[in-house]
Amino acid sequence: MRATHPHRTPPPRSSSGAEYDVVVIGGGHAGIEAALAAARLGANVALVSLRADKLGEMSCNPAIGGLGKGQLVREIDALGGAMGLAADATGIQFKVLGTGKGAAAQGPRCQSDRHLYREDVTRRVLAMPNLAVIEAAADGLLVDSSEGRARVSGVKLGDGRSVRATSVVVTTGTFLRAVMHTGEAQTSGGRAGEASSEGLSGDLQRLGLALGRLKTGTPPRLAREGIAWDRLAAQKGDIEPTPFSFATAREEFPKLRQIDCHITWTNSRTHDLIRANIHRAPMYAGRIKGVGPRYCPSVEDKVMRFADKTRHQIFLEPESLSTDVIYVNGVSTSLPGDVQEEFVHTIEGLEQARFLRRGYAVEYDFVLPSQLDRTLAARDVPGVFLAGQINGTSGYEEAAVQGLLAGINAALALGFGPGDREPLILRRDQAYAGVLVDDLTTRGTSEPYRMMTSRAEFRLLLREDNTAGRGDRVFPEAHLSVRAARGDLLPDPDDHVVEFFAQRQIPGVAATLEQSAQCLDRTGRRR
Repeated sequence: MRATHPHRTPPPRSSSGAEYDVVVIGGGHAGIEAALAAARLGANVALVSLRADKLGEMSCNPAIGGLGKGQLVREIDALGGAMGLAADATGIQFKVLGTGKGAAAQGPRCQSDRHLYREDVTRRVLAMPNLAVIEAAADGLLVDSSEGRARVSGVKLGDGRSVRATSVVVTTGTFLRAVMHTGEAQTSGGRAGEASSEGLSGDLQRLGLALGRLKTGTPPRLAREGIAWDRLAAQKGDIEPTPFSFATAREEFPKLRQIDCHITWTNSRTHDLIRANIHRAPMYAGRIKGVGPRYCPSVEDKVMRFADKTRHQIFLEPESLSTDVIYVNGVSTSLPGDVQEEFVHTIEGLEQARFLRRGYAVEYDFVLPSQLDRTLAARDVPGVFLAGQINGTSGYEEAAVQGLLAGINAALALGFGPGDREPLILRRDQAYAGVLVDDLTTRGTSEPYRMMTSRAEFRLLLREDNTAGRGDRVFPEAHLSVRAARGDLLPDPDDHVVEFFAQRQIPGVAATLEQSAQCLDRTGRRR
């Protein structure tokens, strides 16, 4: 979409004294895509991360994609992002979900080797010529008010240094004033073993940005050898797996040995133990004020909110080919450690399971995303873009696509990139990414936002199998530029789905699509 950029190009680096065109705070999935995208378009970029050995860390589930999320990964790839290629290179099980439904409701997913994934994206970051990694804590923002209006002009580091930049992309994930909860115990930090970011929240508030509080969680990790695998149902991947990236060579895919996941279930004994100890859960004891994810609830919430259910499904997912760590998907919890071990040992196949790490919850600050425009720039604070969980989303894929768009738009605003360098704004009928950004910036969110196919009223147009064609049609200049920089060969665009329906005269579908289109205004927003 063509529009006037809200924060037009400031003085060039040579006259403003900035060291970098763009500085990205945070080395998670949003930060990596933001830094790579801005660098591909020619900007001089610095990526500030507390730990350079944790770039692209899979903090929770070692998986990429899924329903709604797999479409985002394909769109990231169509715009030259790294997530699809990294997932293809490090996946240990590939499976298209929802195959019992139509194409619009399906989504590709892969189980990843979390260590190889981190190594893969780190190599991509370090190989980018005009991208520097600065290993330091980001303690605050530099602000320039010399022209009468506050403008973010860089980052203050925890060691006393400052990094000046023309634009700053903030992708701090779950680390803003973060507190980890396990039962009655509270520890400062946004991830096990990593410190919280304390200074940035105050700086964002002083710039006039309103903050809220959210909560997420992670399940226990178990050792492989303590699980009775012969009593559990195996979940196999697809016989002919499908890659995420259009650039992945099919004859060399998949690259790694493929594995099975397994299924088990909670039971009445599990539920009784959880109910008997619910007063010790931080959320129910009132120690957590942030709102948790509705569509990925803790096991405590499942038991209490869905009391009529006699069991809940659990997926046992290997985290790597090189370790014996098993991720217990479906048992996110912040109950005390002794309770966790007791209720896990009531689950079939896990009676003798050995704990490697207990589950915990994380409570953290986020910026109310309705304060952003659709480039993901703060409306009233020039020089700053926000992407990822700081905008109230959950999930690697939602974070990565925001980072990609923020990085592209930060570079375009500074005069880098192809054509007329207008901002890249996707409409709801063009991409799942357009749905996500429109929802966040117009409606905001009061709970962790998760992408689902049901959020996209144009999902018949936004299938995961037509992403390349949509990329060629709706954002051709940026699409070609970043893909060319990555060295990809572009596939031929596919037929438009509306033409497909029209040619086959399927009753009612074309009329429904036309009626849905009338729900959008001329800019692609929902009326």
